[in-house]
Amino acid sequence: MYQLEETFYFYLLLLIPGIILVFIYNKLWQKKIINKYFNKETFKFLSPDFSHSKSYLKTSIILFVITFLVIGLVNPKIGTELQTVKREGVDIVFAVDVSKSMLAEDIAPNRIFKAKRLVSEIFNKLGSDRVGIIAYASTAIPVLPITTDFSSAKMFLESLNTDMLSSQGTSIFEAIELSRGFFDDDNQTNRVLCILSDGEDHEYKEDQLNSTINESGITIFSVGLGSVKGAPIPIKENNIVKSYKKDENGEVVITRLDENLLQKIAQQSDGKYIKGDNTAYVVDEVINELKEMDKKEFESKQFVSFKDQFQWFIGIGLLLILLDSVIFDKKTKWIEKLNLFNENE
Repeated sequence: MYQLEETFYFYLLLLIPGIILVFIYNKLWQKKIINKYFNKETFKFLSPDFSHSKSYLKTSIILFVITFLVIGLVNPKIGTELQTVKREGVDIVFAVDVSKSMLAEDIAPNRIFKAKRLVSEIFNKLGSDRVGIIAYASTAIPVLPITTDFSSAKMFLESLNTDMLSSQGTSIFEAIELSRGFFDDDNQTNRVLCILSDGEDHEYKEDQLNSTINESGITIFSVGLGSVKGAPIPIKENNIVKSYKKDENGEVVITRLDENLLQKIAQQSDGKYIKGDNTAYVVDEVINELKEMDKKEFESKQFVSFKDQFQWFIGIGLLLILLDSVIFDKKTKWIEKLNLFNENE
């Protein structure tokens, strides 16, 4: 495994073609001048020790010097050490409602954007905890399994949208049922599910939902998004509202926040319901609740420790500079014997 720290230094390698072109032009110019004023025998008589091959050799060394110094500046890092790290924290799965009702704009800019912002801000406050992501509408799908990689988690979080599930409607039961497979230890006490939704569940069955919550042993934080008054669901083209979603009777659908359902779910799991209007408030409430929970020691994780390797390339570059400084344009017997550039013909 390797990493390249400062890749923009690779642009310096563009100097190499320029140097080659200048070298070729200079050799052609030299040859033209020599041929103009001297014949081959006269030039050899006047400069018996002049070596054409040395200029090629010195230029090649300069090109290698530039290459090695540039690689040194890029600072390649090679993973050569394995370290075992133990962490303690809480496993928390975020279930984000991606049904069409989350497009309602009764919370700026809309409900699903607010949900993603809340989760992202919570990520920023977490320590050694692990996170997972679920997207759900009438069905639920895993988006990201439990991980400590918050950068990847944010990337997957941003990909959530209301078009990712073809089946519409909302089933919180599906999200809770799916989340049970995210927790790998049946004996752990820190199983947390954070549901971000407007609470509209068209397939709600109280007995079934309560039974699933009790069996799972999961603590649920429910975050309500939207307003009790409600709002229509806009249909946009190029970010311009063209119309609003209508029901089978042609009436504009008004989607409302159902706080009662979200509160019931939280209470049934000994969790907490949080109104999602204020980002800072939601983040503080979730983080404070997590701090009160028992921390679980995760299984040992192996991380590759990357070591800097720039010194080797810089060192080789400096040695080549030293070599170039002791190579003169005079002929050297062992190089002359090699006849690399057909000088003896």
